[in-house]
Amino acid sequence: MILTAVAILATFCAVWLVLGFFLTCGLALVFGVTFALIFHTRWCYVALITVPRDLRALICYIKILYLTWQLTRKNWALPDIFHFVVQRHPDKPCFLFQDEVWTFKEVEDFSLRVSAVLKANGVKKGNVVGLLINNCPQLPALWLGNARIGGITPLINTNQRGNALIHSINVAKCDVLIFSEDYQAAVQEVACKLDPKIKLYKFVHRPLNPTQSATNGGGDGIGDFTSLLETTPPAAWTLSDANGFHGNLLYIYTSGTTGLPKAAVISNSRFVFMASAIHHMRLKSTDIIYCPLPLYHTAGGVISVGQALLFGCTVVLKPKFSASQYFPDCAKYKATVAHYIGEMCRYVLATKPSPADTQHNVQVIFGNGLRPQIWNDFIKRFNIKHVVEFYGATEGNANIANTDGTPGAIGFLSRILPSVYPIAIIKVNEETGEPIRDSRGLCQLAKPDEPGVFIGKISPNNPTREYLGYVDKSASEKKIVRDVFKYGDSAFISGDILVADELGYLYFRDRTGDTYRWRGENVSTTEVEAAISRVADHRDAVVYGVLVPNTEGRAGMCGIVDADGTLDLDKLANDLARDLPAYARPVFIRVMSSVDMTGTFKMKKIDLQKESFDPSLVKNDKLYYLDLKQGRYLPLGAAEYEKISNGQIRL
Repeated sequence: MILTAVAILATFCAVWLVLGFFLTCGLALVFGVTFALIFHTRWCYVALITVPRDLRALICYIKILYLTWQLTRKNWALPDIFHFVVQRHPDKPCFLFQDEVWTFKEVEDFSLRVSAVLKANGVKKGNVVGLLINNCPQLPALWLGNARIGGITPLINTNQRGNALIHSINVAKCDVLIFSEDYQAAVQEVACKLDPKIKLYKFVHRPLNPTQSATNGGGDGIGDFTSLLETTPPAAWTLSDANGFHGNLLYIYTSGTTGLPKAAVISNSRFVFMASAIHHMRLKSTDIIYCPLPLYHTAGGVISVGQALLFGCTVVLKPKFSASQYFPDCAKYKATVAHYIGEMCRYVLATKPSPADTQHNVQVIFGNGLRPQIWNDFIKRFNIKHVVEFYGATEGNANIANTDGTPGAIGFLSRILPSVYPIAIIKVNEETGEPIRDSRGLCQLAKPDEPGVFIGKISPNNPTREYLGYVDKSASEKKIVRDVFKYGDSAFISGDILVADELGYLYFRDRTGDTYRWRGENVSTTEVEAAISRVADHRDAVVYGVLVPNTEGRAGMCGIVDADGTLDLDKLANDLARDLPAYARPVFIRVMSSVDMTGTFKMKKIDLQKESFDPSLVKNDKLYYLDLKQGRYLPLGAAEYEKISNGQIRL
């Protein structure tokens, strides 16, 4: 009996202990949730608002990881992936170009001829075959053919001439150079300064005629690559003799807004990552994509072309961008998606309204560089349902995208789980770009609405996080920051100043080095350019800081295009006084007939900065300075320059 009573008592106590434990936990949970709701109401609100956005991005990321996992297992290079896309629909249009229609099978057959010709002429695995080719369907087919035998292809900017062209060929260590006949004079001009071992071939854009007899080219000793294609049977299809999914595929050059271009390394895995990231946002395999971008850059040559090679989309290629033909072309080719970059949208918006503005099938536009100031005007005028704005550096691993079309945003940082996200914004000195470190020597995260530099954490074994950098390893090292959030870690530092709002949406502010300090304030060149373009009828405008003798900081200077002589400087001064704080208004104006642009529509400013506001250096353009008393821009000649330099005219 006593033992029974003890057992009953022990059981009773145990039950109460268990109930007490769960009751205590329940009360703690209720208290914790209540505490969180009371003291973290804002966080809960932000989480609730951003969950759909974050889930959409997470699903996209999982799709990318699954695709890269599959291809890593198979260890396929791009020609192998493309082959199985061809098998699904050999007769579907792959590329549309002017009046030409290239089916998927025709593109692969052309690439097989390329493989055969290169192999017959001594090109082997690991060789570098440079392409200086204008936009055409044969361009991707040429590098696919080279990739099949294990070669690497630098896509050389077709605007390069002289020393820049020599540098681009040499830095990639080209064994072969194939160039369009349009660039023969440019190549011959520098041929004597190239390695004599480099084999040169001229490519002529014409339909292949396999019955054509072989020709060796002209008396200049340059082989006719098109003739070789016509007289060489295509290679039999086999899996690529390359270094597999993680092997190098292309070298793509940075735009060269400052200094000589650098050759960024694009592996097969990185090609897949960049193209698939955009595809899984809003695109479908049935889409027809309009691409008026140069194929020697990442935007056109990887992201747009990749939609065809990886996902079976039809891609419309244009020889050259035309603002007035942008949407008429989309209608002509029945495009459902259109690609933009840089200032393209501003140029298109500046065209005269016409019925073609809405007589098209474009539902989605994607790209980078759509300015917040014209975002809503553009989608309203041209009846665009979705904008996929993305951000990424060719050479880097810091890639983001605006998944929900928030106007002006280039992407987002998760506010729910920020620590596990592979990108971040860290505090930097905006003028030097150097990270600001804490007492432990580690980097500091920027707070909401605080500008900082965008970084991507490096993980060598993850295709989405690997950093391949440039062919020049010393240049690659300069883009790495170490001891970021813990000792021994590393990240790619983009050099771009971004700002995140409370919800985590990211907005481009400026490039480090482009921000200048005037009257004790930091000035963003991008923001000033946008303000000037807005009040000056979308004219091209490039803003930069210039040194003034015996004056602290840098004064703002704006080069603005006025090709037809209709710029009203008094109106410009009044409008800027209304829209910009005093310290941000340009002190100097340079009125130009045109401004040099890169292939991706970025304005070159390094030469303008060197010439500054010195009339002895600026020969063909008109200079003006802002008279503080009158609030007007007055002509700046040698006498005014002297007075500004010695302080007689105060700025």
